[in-house]
Amino acid sequence: MSNETVVTEAEIAELIISALRLRISPQDINPEEPLFEDGLSLDSIDALELALEIEIRYGIRIKADRSDVREIFASLRALTDFINKNLRI
Repeated sequence: MSNETVVTEAEIAELIISALRLRISPQDINPEEPLFEDGLSLDSIDALELALEIEIRYGIRIKADRSDVREIFASLRALTDFINKNLRI
């Protein structure tokens, strides 16, 4: 990946759908809607699977014991922003 690489919300929405085998389209995920609880209703197992996929695809490790893990996974937009800020070259 180069310095100019930017991951889009659509790309992360597709990653979420693919990794978790959801039966929705990327356009069905509101970028500001919560990924957990009232939003997509993801659970802790989904978070682990998603974190693993992010590590494989982008080289970004998101440990469960991070103090900001809830903020990282708060929404599609928050997750995309986090990935873009932490992309490894």
